Amino acid sequence: MKKAEHSTFNIQHSTPKDGEAVVMEFHEGESAGRKFDLENRLLEFASAVIDLSESLPPTRSGNHVAGQVLRSGTSPYPNHGEAEAAESRDDFIHKLKICLKELRETRCWARLIKLKAWVKADTTLLFILGESEELIRIFHSSIQTAKRNAQTESSQSLNPVRYPASKAV
Repeated sequence: MKKAEHSTFNIQHSTPKDGEAVVMEFHEGESAGRKFDLENRLLEFASAVIDLSESLPPTRSGNHVAGQVLRSGTSPYPNHGEAEAAESRDDFIHKLKICLKELRETRCWARLIKLKAWVKADTTLLFILGESEELIRIFHSSIQTAKRNAQTESSQSLNPVRYPASKAV
């Protein structure tokens, strides 16, 4: 029996086009590099999902899957914007969870599209499969960090710092 290999995706992300600004940060002891921009990645992901949905066959099942992948795959981009404008930490976590849920659903639909071979050797589908994996990991990690920070913050507010009373001289 052959041991199953764990698949990984090595997707290259596009570089900024002429006229687009590149945000550079320099940290002491590190070389300068492009700043990670989740919003742009979600925008590119949504655009790729639109392209994929348009390439599916115009059958009853193709139209159904196209509509589903279109809804779930374009949702994380605006929901991330909503998370950035969250009214509270709980609201922020809730909106990140919505993004994560929609990304997982998109991954499921993309896997079905691949299984049905509705698009042949399509780089868009491969991008969506790889990018959804990466984005799921990013959002899962962000949610865990936000929860941990909320827990730390609440435990600190329950245990206020007590200062000793000063002695009168």
